[in-house]
This record gives sequence, structure tokens and C-alpha cells, in this order.
Amino acid sequence: MRARTINRHFREGIKNIFRNGWMTVASVGAVTMTLILVGAFLGLILNLNHMAKNIEEDVVIKAFIDLTAEEDQVLTLGKEIEKISGVESVIFSSKDEELESLIQSMGEGGEVWQLYEQDNPLNHAYIVKAEDPHNTEQIAQKIVNLKGVDSITYGQDVAQNLFKFTDYARTIGIILVAGLVLTAIFLISNTIKLTIMARSREIGIMKLVGATNSFIRGPFFVEGLLLGVLGSIIPIVAVLSLYKVIENSIVGMTSIGFVELLPFNPFAWQLALVILVVGAGIGIWGSLMSVRKFLKV
Repeated sequence: MRARTINRHFREGIKNIFRNGWMTVASVGAVTMTLILVGAFLGLILNLNHMAKNIEEDVVIKAFIDLTAEEDQVLTLGKEIEKISGVESVIFSSKDEELESLIQSMGEGGEVWQLYEQDNPLNHAYIVKAEDPHNTEQIAQKIVNLKGVDSITYGQDVAQNLFKFTDYARTIGIILVAGLVLTAIFLISNTIKLTIMARSREIGIMKLVGATNSFIRGPFFVEGLLLGVLGSIIPIVAVLSLYKVIENSIVGMTSIGFVELLPFNPFAWQLALVILVVGAGIGIWGSLMSVRKFLKV
């Protein structure tokens, strides 16, 4: 396509934006309202996914070593655990470290356990982390059968429920965002269709005098692109501003450790780019789908 033709498409597309007046406002409004929801849901879903991933990574297996195990047996056990497929790391935790961790986790009530510092009844332990948290249960079952393991714990019920919840949340989130995008395409295509109907006779005349479909589509392509971009501006500003406010509020909530948002930079700018691309795509798709039926002359 020649530069002259491209310039003509852009000039006509920009003229159409101003020529249609309130229909342009309606089209931009349809894109704006939908993209605000898309941006908000997308930001929410990505942050929930981030939090879920952090929680999943905190799921570890604690294998308590038999009290009667000798030092060489303890070392051998550690090597056997490392050989299990899917194990990412194995960290030894002495019974003194276990007691200290127990005291700290119980806060003021942990002072009672300080009496056992001289005669520690706890077991040594290996803290095992899986490469894929979803394989925690399978790895735990292999560890519990190893010689020298007294017992294991990894929060079986909690871990399983957590993995189910995060899987459902991701699936539902994808469906919601996809549904909102399809709704936006439907709204914008129907809104643009009203503006194109007023020019259906013009399109018919152009077809009769030999204009190609691509030549006719050009200005509408530009018009849809501009409508999508214009409709993205308010959602980007609104979503980024809201995200910054929420991030600043979350920073002071140190009591909720797992509530950790993705950092504003670069996440917010990446989200803004996604909103802009989705908006432009919705505008182009809606415009081209609307003009298609009028090209059949």
C-alpha cells in the first residue's frame, strides 16, 4: 500500500471521528466502560495469582528424623531425599533450631518451651521444597517411606484446598476477562454499525465505481483504532490511580504477610499497555466487522 493511500485513510478516519459527533462519544464511552472493568479484573486476577504463587511457594514438607538415628544415617537420609524426582531443595534443621522456631511462633506463650532448652525432646528435621508445589503430596508420600523418617507434615488438607482454590481462581479470572472483551467487541461493533449505516450509500457508490474492499475498509480501520485508543485513556488513568492508592494502603498492612501486590513499576505500565492494545484491538475488530456487511454489493 502506497504512502499516499495510507495518508488518505488516516485523514478520512480522523474526519469521521469528528463528523460523527455524539456517535463517536457513544463508541468511546462503550470502550471506556468496558475497559475499566477489564483493567480492574485483569489487575485483580494477576495480583491474586501473584499472591497464590507466593503462598504455594511457602508450602514445604517437614520430615522429622527418628530420634534413634545416628549422624551418618541422618546424612544418608538427606541425600536420599535429594535424589527424589521433583525436589528443589533440602535444608537440615536441628532440634535446637526447631525448638527456637517453635518458641518464636508461639509468641509470649513460647516462654514455657524455654524450659526444654537443656533437655530438648524435639526431632531433627529436613525441610523439603518441591520444584512444583502441586507435587508436594507425591513427594511427601515417597519421603515418609524412607528409613529414618519418623513422621512428616506439610498441611495436607490446607495445601490441597489451596491448590484447588488457586486453580479455580485462575480459570474463573480468564473466563471473566474473555467475557468482558467479547462484550466490548459486541458493544463497539454495534455502536460503530450505527455510524456506518449512515454512510452505507456512500460505500455502495464507491463499490460501484470500482473501489476495492481494502480501500473502503482503510478509513474505518483507522476510525476503529482511534476509537479504541481514545476509549483506553480514561481506563488507564483510573486503573493506575486506583492501583497506586491500594498499593500505598497495603504497604502498612504488615500483619497480613501474604498480601503482597505486584510492584507498581513495571506492572502498572505493563497493564496500561495491555489495556491500550486491547482497546485498539476491540476498536479495529468492531469497526471491520461492522463494515463487512455493507461491502456485499
